[in-house]
Amino acid sequence: MNREKGPLDRPTAAEYASWFKALADPTRVQIVSLLARQGRPMNVGEIVEFVDVGQSTVSAHLKVLAEVRFVLAEARGTARYYRINDACIDCFPTAADIVMGRPAPTAPTCPPPADTANGARR
Repeated sequence: MNREKGPLDRPTAAEYASWFKALADPTRVQIVSLLARQGRPMNVGEIVEFVDVGQSTVSAHLKVLAEVRFVLAEARGTARYYRINDACIDCFPTAADIVMGRPAPTAPTCPPPADTANGARR
């Protein structure tokens, strides 16, 4: 069988599916867009000011986005600051191209999603 005419291999398809699933919520898309456009780390309180949901909901969405490494978190004192993972800016469009059967501009070198059970990378 011609590999280019067949589907993606299962592990790659599963990884990309986790990325698309993480973005399958309008609030998470807003958060990713906000962090990418702000270009600076933001805490949950700052993010809440821009999106129309409460702090606990934003925190839950950030957890989902961090699990697939779209956002990265760093502790500053008692607060956590979130920033966009710059690798995603290149990797996500490449993943979309690959899924749709378009030639990828470059081979994706994206970090694998974090293991949700213990925070370790897969």
